Amino acid sequence: GVKLLLHGLCSNTTVKSLDLKGNNLRTVGAEALGKLLRQNKSIRSLILEWNNLGMWEEGFSFFCHGLGANNFLQRLDLRNNQINHQGAGELAMALKQNASLQELDLRWNNIGLLGGRALLNCLHSNKTLKRLELAGNNVPSDILKAVEQAMDHNQDRQTILSETQNRAYILSKEVLSLKDEKTKQFLDLMDTIDKQREEIARSGKTSAARVSQLQEALDEQHSIMNSLKAKLQMTEAALALSEQKVHNLGELLNATKAEQTSMAERHFTELQQQKQEGADREGKLLRDLSAASEKNLLLRNQVDELEKKCKIQQDQLFQVKQDLTNTTAELKLRAVQAEERLEMEKRRFKQSLEDMESLRLKEVDHMTQHIEASERSMQDRIQRLEAIRIALEEELSQVKAAALTERGQAEEELIKVRNQARLEEQQRLEHLEEKLRLMTESRDEAQNCCLKQKQMVAEAQAKANQLSLHADGLRRRLEELQQDLNSKEEEKVTEVNKVKVELQEQIGHVQAERTAQEGLREKIAALERQLKALSSNHREALLDKEGEISMLLEKLRMKEADISRMREEEAQRASFLQNAIMAYVQGSPLGAHGSRK
Repeated sequence: GVKLLLHGLCSNTTVKSLDLKGNNLRTVGAEALGKLLRQNKSIRSLILEWNNLGMWEEGFSFFCHGLGANNFLQRLDLRNNQINHQGAGELAMALKQNASLQELDLRWNNIGLLGGRALLNCLHSNKTLKRLELAGNNVPSDILKAVEQAMDHNQDRQTILSETQNRAYILSKEVLSLKDEKTKQFLDLMDTIDKQREEIARSGKTSAARVSQLQEALDEQHSIMNSLKAKLQMTEAALALSEQKVHNLGELLNATKAEQTSMAERHFTELQQQKQEGADREGKLLRDLSAASEKNLLLRNQVDELEKKCKIQQDQLFQVKQDLTNTTAELKLRAVQAEERLEMEKRRFKQSLEDMESLRLKEVDHMTQHIEASERSMQDRIQRLEAIRIALEEELSQVKAAALTERGQAEEELIKVRNQARLEEQQRLEHLEEKLRLMTESRDEAQNCCLKQKQMVAEAQAKANQLSLHADGLRRRLEELQQDLNSKEEEKVTEVNKVKVELQEQIGHVQAERTAQEGLREKIAALERQLKALSSNHREALLDKEGEISMLLEKLRMKEADISRMREEEAQRASFLQNAIMAYVQGSPLGAHGSRK
């Protein structure tokens, strides 16, 4: 029945504790238990008290082989199973292979001296067993003490291992958090660089749009100039018509004067010829003369008015010419001022870009210096650890040279070494915390630099907007001035040529700015490559440091194993010395004499 039960439990995954106390298991049951221990992965506690398994050597050896192959059982109770020294040897072989058993109860068996020694020897390789009960097995007290010391050492070792594992887990978390923060910083830098690229592209687009707008404004100016030319032609035609009218009026005046002279001569001749005529004719003639004189006055008034109008038009033409000269001079001055302002703003923009580059270079230098300082600190730590290792080796050599009388001193020195190791580990943790704080401060500094760069970009954009508004005001003023212009074609052509030259120069400046922007893009790409290289180097350094930490942990484990071996060897030597002294005392004549009495 037990065989069937154990066969069914081989594939079970829910049962964690099995109690088979007092079932008188034999070889078949022991073999079934060995098979169960080989195949089952869920049982953590097995109680086999009062079963006499030690009487069946083959079955118990099969059980021990299964125990050696199992890596899940944690507690095993084998009390009152008549296990002799051979069974204890089988158990010792199984314990050398097992890496999960923590409690083993072997009370009230027949293990004896040889079995106790076998179990003590197996504890050199087994580092997981915390509790081993050997009461009631005729095992000498020195072996029991050595077993207790080994158990204490395993417990201390497991506590230290758990602490080191927890610290390593915490350190790995911190390293992962640092890696995540660095990746976030790198991604933030990449985002800022992409945004800067987008802003540069936008500025290029806006500059191109502005150039197109300026070209459109030039075209509009050309059209306005053409319209002004047409107006000038119309005014010239009107002036020609007015001059023709004045000439016609002069001819009319000359004709009237000639007619008056002829009429006067005629009248004089008629008066001389017709003096004898009556007073009526003289009155008529006098009336005709008065009418003619009035007509002459009217004609003279008209001529005076026409001459005044001509003078007024000439004055207006002179004022228009003066206004044109003044407006051209003002336009030239404003154009010069606008060019100077543009050059000043370009210089400011270039200075801001140079400041940005210098800030980025300083940040890169700061990061490299910080990484070098961290590497130096890690090298100093490694040197300190090596010095500590050398000191520990010297202390171990002193402990080896000392005899059994100096056990207390050796144990005190070991306690001091443990305290020193703990203090050193605490110092390491504090140093790592300081390093984390420095890394967070560097991250905050990088974020502040990014914010400053964004503010500089915003200020540059505000300045560009102000420049655009100022350019719009200048355009409006140019349009208002162009509406008042009525100058000649030659002056307009010269001014248009000058404007074209200035626009070409501006286009050249814009192209130079584009080339400068391309250079900045190349510099940004180079900085990105440098950042990638620095991140890869830092990752490699972190991996190297993790490997060094693992190597140091392995060295500590090896040292602990050497210390445990030395303790066990000292315990064995002490037991051998005690046995030899007891045998000498029993075999000496004094012992024989005492027995006779």
